[in-house]
This record gives sequence, C-alpha cells and structure tokens, in this order.
Amino acid sequence: MDPDSNKPAYKRVLVKLSGEALMGPGEYGIHTPTVHFICQQVKEIKELGTEIGLVVGGGNIFRGMKAAERGMDRVTGDNVGMLATVMNSLALMDALEKMGMFTRVMSAVQVEAFAEPYIRRRAVRHMEKGRLVIFAGGTGNPYFSTDTAASLRAMEVGAQLMVKATNVDGVYSADPKKDPNAKFYSKLCYMDVLTMELKVMDSTAISLLKDNRIPVRVINLGTPGNLKRVVMGDDVGTLIC
Repeated sequence: MDPDSNKPAYKRVLVKLSGEALMGPGEYGIHTPTVHFICQQVKEIKELGTEIGLVVGGGNIFRGMKAAERGMDRVTGDNVGMLATVMNSLALMDALEKMGMFTRVMSAVQVEAFAEPYIRRRAVRHMEKGRLVIFAGGTGNPYFSTDTAASLRAMEVGAQLMVKATNVDGVYSADPKKDPNAKFYSKLCYMDVLTMELKVMDSTAISLLKDNRIPVRVINLGTPGNLKRVVMGDDVGTLIC
C-alpha cells in the first residue's frame, strides 16, 4: 500500500463559498441542514491535516449591488453586505465547532464583539496551529466582491489552491441550467476567463490570481466528497491556472 495514498496534495487551501450556498432550498437566509452538509465536507479535508481558510459571501442576506440598483447608496449597500458576511461566518463557526473543529472568525471590518480583527500574520499563525480561519467582512472596502476578497486572502496567507464552491459541476460557456448546449470546460487559463467573459468570478479576482499564479478549482459543492477529492489532487470540476 502506498504510504502517501491518504496524503493531501495541498497543505493550505482557501475555500470560497457564496452566501447563496447557505440558503439551501429557501429563497433567503441560513438553512441549518445545508450549513451542516457544507461543514461536514470541510471537516473531511480538515481531518486530512489540511490548513483551511474560508471566505463566505453575504448574498443570502443582502446584496449591495441590487440595493444600489433600487436607489440605495452603493457604499452603504456594500457596507450592509459586508456585515451579512459576518453573520454567515458566525453561523459557519457555530456548526464547525459543534463538529469538534477549532475555528477563528477574522473580520476586515471592526466587529470585535463578534470576531477578531483581520491581521495577516495572526491568521497564518492560527492556520499553522490547526485552527480553521473564516475570513469575514470581504476586503473591508466597498466596490469589491467577496471573490476578490477570497483571492486577496489566498495570496496573503500563501494558499496553494483556491476552491470556488458552486452549485454546478464547473465552468460552462453559459448557464447549463438554462442552456442545454452549454459547453463544459475542464481546464482554462486565466486569460480565457477574462477574454471570454465567463461569469465564474469577477475580473479583479481573476487578475489577482493570475498575477500571483494561484490555481483555482471550480467545483459543485452539492456533490458529497468533491471537496476532499480536490484536496487529494483529483481532477474534479474546472481547473483555472
């Protein structure tokens, strides 16, 4: 038996979850069984010894851009959205700790009653000590998405891989739920995503990853075991590199 058969391919990963991933079958809010399902998959890779950072969006509670379209000031809307990510991060923390994992929520916006302030060196130290770090508050600035926040944190903590967890099997030329002829891409380069204007994540996030050569795996989190397979080095979903 190969002694390295159960050894993960990546020591440190950054997992990006959309806020919508926490809704489950609902139209908004936090669906507790869905959160438990997600955290169970995170636990699987934590048990491999992988150092994990999590970034979660806030779209299940509030979306700043949509609020701006309805007349709210964009900066105010984005600030509310950043607070929504703090709420989601606390929900994930609660579920993960009930599964026996040590976690830290670190926020880019100051909410010290609920979370530690984000300090890069402290975040890295938490990960080295085996704590799962949940990065809340986006970048701490309006006009930047949580995809960009995830790319930034991946760079700052030295992640070897960023995993973009979605509800489809990877990147397609169009929405596969609406277009049965949508083409699936198993591998893309960063420039493909930019020039083809694929909506997997915004251009700022992709550009950051490209400049720092951090590969991205886009996977369907709804398939049990997918996250573990990615961390073990299996060819799952779409690889952007």
